[in-house]
Amino acid sequence: MRNISYLIVEVIGGFWTGSLALLADAGHMLTDVAGVGLALLAIWFAEKPPTPERTYGYYRFEILAALTNAVVLIFISLYILYEAYQRFKNPPAVESGWMLGVAAIGLVINIVGIFILRSGSTESLNMKGAYFEVLSDALTSIGVIVASIIMLTTGWYYADPIISAGIGLFILPRTWALLKDAVGVLIEGTPADVDLEKLRESPSKIEGVTDVHDLHVWSLTSGVNAMSVHAVLENDNEHDAVLMRVQEHCTKNFKISHVTVQTECAGFATHETHL
Repeated sequence: MRNISYLIVEVIGGFWTGSLALLADAGHMLTDVAGVGLALLAIWFAEKPPTPERTYGYYRFEILAALTNAVVLIFISLYILYEAYQRFKNPPAVESGWMLGVAAIGLVINIVGIFILRSGSTESLNMKGAYFEVLSDALTSIGVIVASIIMLTTGWYYADPIISAGIGLFILPRTWALLKDAVGVLIEGTPADVDLEKLRESPSKIEGVTDVHDLHVWSLTSGVNAMSVHAVLENDNEHDAVLMRVQEHCTKNFKISHVTVQTECAGFATHETHL
């Protein structure tokens, strides 16, 4: 509620003072509000139990929320850069004193948000996105404060579009990284925290296993990795024992939460179709 109130103040302040930097910060604040809201909604969905239609539950909702945040933030950043370019041609006068006051309030609010979201940012991709948004917004608030002081003391109004462009350029790389991570999960890419080569080699060294093939690793959501593998048995009679060894080995030595193992005798698979 505090962020929403400040968002309204910042939009009004941006139009009143004529500051693009304030409006850019307001646009970023809008994604903060949406990001936190989506994060809370994703947490609520993730706690819902699986259903016959969605056997894994709603884990992927978090990734969809992170993807939405990234896409919106990229468009806002590009718009900020476009507007900054337009203002470079003829920078308008800005009410620097009011701009400074509004930006200072925003910095305090963002610092509070950073402390609230920091712990959860290491465990959840969605919370990581929200944390980066608030952190970026705090830095942009500092930029707006610097620009307002420059204009207040020197009357050099080019500071407003310069800082605005800096905000846009600052946001883009971090947002791109978040977008890439979210897309990586959605296309079921190998999780960054899993060493695929080491994982592929290690099960074949387990007692009772002569070879493994058709190994897949993917993420359901942040911190929840799944794996499936075919294990070739050395002795057909050790099916249950080998199954338990492979599952325990993968969950204890790698960041795998859900393991599906198909055990089979030698020569069962005519060729290996996957890794």
